[in-house]
Amino acid sequence: MQVRRTAAMIAAGTLVLLAGCSGDDAGTSGEPTAESAPATVELAVADGSVDVSPVVPLEIAVDGGELSEVTVTDGQGAPVPGALAPAAEEEPATDEGSPAAQVWTPEAPLAYGTSYTLTASATNDDDEATTATSTFTTVTPETVSTPSIGPLDGQTVGVGMPIRVYFEEAVADKAAVESRLKVTSTTPTDGVWSWLNDSEVHFRPSQYWPENIDVTLDAELYGVNFGEGVWGEKNRSVSFSIGERHVSIADAASHTMEVYDGDQLVQTFPMSAGGPDFPSRNGPHVVTELNRDRIMDSSTYGTPVDSPNGYRTPVEYAVRLSNNGEFVHAAPWSVAQQGRENVSHGCINLSTERAAWFFNFSQPGDVVEIRNSEGPDLSAADGDIYDWAVSWEEWQAGSALK
Repeated sequence: MQVRRTAAMIAAGTLVLLAGCSGDDAGTSGEPTAESAPATVELAVADGSVDVSPVVPLEIAVDGGELSEVTVTDGQGAPVPGALAPAAEEEPATDEGSPAAQVWTPEAPLAYGTSYTLTASATNDDDEATTATSTFTTVTPETVSTPSIGPLDGQTVGVGMPIRVYFEEAVADKAAVESRLKVTSTTPTDGVWSWLNDSEVHFRPSQYWPENIDVTLDAELYGVNFGEGVWGEKNRSVSFSIGERHVSIADAASHTMEVYDGDQLVQTFPMSAGGPDFPSRNGPHVVTELNRDRIMDSSTYGTPVDSPNGYRTPVEYAVRLSNNGEFVHAAPWSVAQQGRENVSHGCINLSTERAAWFFNFSQPGDVVEIRNSEGPDLSAADGDIYDWAVSWEEWQAGSALK
């Protein structure tokens, strides 16, 4: 009997050992498998946000999973077409565990004063979904604004023509607006925007534009907050060309005007500049318009026609240099003084034949530099374009982004 009990114990031990070996070979420990943590979805525009810019980036950040679906609907539940793209990183990421971000961009800009719902879903490694939703409302502006721009689209102008942007209302946030005015050219320049006043900003390089180039202004102002309830109404793009370099030197001391085509001197004309009582302004003047026939009227700059110094005189071949009444024009009555003395009311007087040649040679944006006049320098008091009379340092200081 003792032998049978011993054999039975050995047999039982052998079964236990075999069972243990069998379990190890199968690789099962009997412990439950760990589940993946849920993915997290973060939306940059918080649920319930109001007064949101219609061009705000709809950024979506996912951690612990992959973005699987994004939809945007308007207040009526209609889907808004759009596409996803990786979010642009202004600085390299320093945290390896930071969520991956993407931006949803609509095919057409979102509207002002409209409710939208953004829904984003992400799945973790176990294919479990996490969804985040944000309903927000875009801003309703008190007023919208679209600026006027010069030069006009498709125009060819001379090397002195700045880009001019005029706003109907004063711009409170100049930096926000200026940052959305993008200038490109086929020959790059060092051009800078400078605010002449609260509603007007100009762009020019440190020197005159290179000749024979193409320039484009992209004014991406839709959805931009100008400040004080004013928002950008729409985007505008204007492309124009810089033509041949025409820079003339009108020297009031020598009573001559030298006309250059590029680097070549093509004409030297005897002239008469503004006399002692009405001296011409010194500095670079920009041609703004050409009139084959024009009535010169002293009342347009504050001198009554019936006063001792008043006049209302028809002239030919009038090339406007400023808004203070300065032109290059035909003055047959002063031919005897041309090349000898200054007798005009601020204009550059030429003979009819020479004025006709200069008129046909000129284009808006050409430059006439008046030198050695007894008058003051060209300034804001003289009207539209005095940009090149401003030093480059002062010009740069006029930028809101300095």
